[in-house]
Amino acid sequence: MFNLFLAVFPEIFIINATFILLIHGVVFSTSKKYDYPPLASNVGWLGLLSVLITLLLLAAGAPLLTIAHLFWNNLFRRDNFTYFCQIFLLLSTAGTISMCFDFFDQERFDAFEFIVLILLSTCGMLFMISAYDLIAMYLAIELQSLCFYVIAASKRKSEFSTEAGLKYLILGAFSSGILLFGCSMIYGSTGATHFDQLAKILTGYEITGARSSGIFMGILFIAVGFLFKITAVPFHMWAPDIYEGSPTPVTAFLSIAPKISIFANILRVFIYGSYGATLQQIFFFCSIASMILGALAAMAQTKVKRLLAYSSIGHVGYICIGFSCGTIEGIQSLLIGIFIYALMTMDAFAIVLALRQTRVKYIADLGALAKTNPILAITFSITMFSYAGIPPLAGFCSKFYLFFAALGCGAYFLALVGVVTSVIGCFYYIRLVKRMFFDTPRTWILYEPMDRNKSLLLAMTSFFITLFLLYPSPLFSVTHQMALSLYL
Repeated sequence: MFNLFLAVFPEIFIINATFILLIHGVVFSTSKKYDYPPLASNVGWLGLLSVLITLLLLAAGAPLLTIAHLFWNNLFRRDNFTYFCQIFLLLSTAGTISMCFDFFDQERFDAFEFIVLILLSTCGMLFMISAYDLIAMYLAIELQSLCFYVIAASKRKSEFSTEAGLKYLILGAFSSGILLFGCSMIYGSTGATHFDQLAKILTGYEITGARSSGIFMGILFIAVGFLFKITAVPFHMWAPDIYEGSPTPVTAFLSIAPKISIFANILRVFIYGSYGATLQQIFFFCSIASMILGALAAMAQTKVKRLLAYSSIGHVGYICIGFSCGTIEGIQSLLIGIFIYALMTMDAFAIVLALRQTRVKYIADLGALAKTNPILAITFSITMFSYAGIPPLAGFCSKFYLFFAALGCGAYFLALVGVVTSVIGCFYYIRLVKRMFFDTPRTWILYEPMDRNKSLLLAMTSFFITLFLLYPSPLFSVTHQMALSLYL
C-alpha cells in the first residue's frame, strides 16, 4: 500500500499544489487589505516551484520501476515508459512557465488563473501518460483539453485570442466526441475497456461479423480523435488559426506538451494487439500528407507564428513515421523525434517571445536582427537549421533516425517523401536566416534585451541542439528502455 501511494504521489502533490495556488490567488486578488495586487508573476514562480518539486518526487519514485505497477483499480500503469514521458512533460511545462514572466510584465497580464490552468492541464497529461484504460484515457484528455480551451482565450482584450479559444472549443469538443464514440463502440463490441483485456480479445482469437466491424470502427474513430489532437493532416485545419491567435506562451505550450502526452497514449492504446494493417495504413497516409502539407503551406506564410504552426504540422508527419513502422526501432525513433522537436520548439518560441516585446509579427520584421542583436540572430539561425535537419545539429539526428527506422521496416516511400519534404523545408527555414543576415529592413527596429529566464532557457536548449551529436547515447539508451517497456 505504501508503494502504491509513492507511485501516485507526484500526481497527488501537483493537484494539491494547484488547488492551494488557486486559493492563494483568489484570496489575495480580492483583498482590499493588500490593495488587490497583480499576482500572475507570484503564482507563476510558485507554479514553477511546484513543477520542479513534482519532478523530484518522480525521480524519488524511480526504484519502484523494477517491475510495472498497476494501480487505482488497474486504471493506470507505472513503468519505465510512464516515468520518462512524465519527466519529459514536466520539463517542458517548467520551460514554458519560465518563458511567461516577461510576457506578464510587458502585456500587463494580471490573470493568475493562467498558471493554475497550465498546472491543471499538466495534471491531466500526467494521468494521460499513465492511463491504462479507455475510461481513464478519455477523462484525462478532457481535463487537459478543457484547460486549453480557456488559456487559448486568456488574453481577454484581444479579439484574436477570443476567436482562437472559441474555434478550439468547438473543434476540440467535436474531436473529443469522435474519440468517445470510438471508445463506446469498442466497449459495445468487446465488453472491455482495459488495455490488457482488449489485447487478449483482439489477439487471442478471430472476431467475425458485426463485432468485427464494431471493433474496426471503434479503433478508426479513436485514431481520428488522436490525429485531430496532434494536428495531423487532414485534421489539422484548426492549428494555424489557434496558434496565431493564442498568446505566444500558450502557443508554445500547445505546440509541445499535448503532443508528448497524446503520442505516449497512442503508443499505449495501439501497440497492444489492436495495431492492425488498416491502422498502419491510416498513420502511413497521415504521415505523408502532414509532411507534404507542412512543407508546402509554410512556404506561403508571412507571419512568424503561422510559419511555426505549419512547421509543427510537418514535424508531426515526421514523428508519425516512427509509429507507421510498428517496430521497436520505429517507436524508439518516434520518442527521440518528440524529444528533439520539443527542445527545438521551446527554443524557437523563446526567441519569438523575446521579439514580441518589440512587436515583431511578420517575417519581414526580422531584417534588422543580425545588426542589432547578433547573438539572438545566430541562436535563431541554429534553431532554424536544426528544424531543417542540417548536420551536425540535433534535428538532423532526429530525422536520420526516423528515416532509418522507415527503411528498416521496408517503408521506402515514406522515407523518400520525408527526405524530399525536408529539402523543401530547407527553403523556408533558410529564408528566415537570409532575412535576418542579408536583407535591409524597410523600418529599423531596436530590439530590447532578453530577460534572464529566457536567456537561461535558450542557453540550455541551444547547447543541447548544437552538441547533441557528440554524445547521443544517453537519449538512445533511455528511449530504447521506454520502447521495450511498452512490449513487456
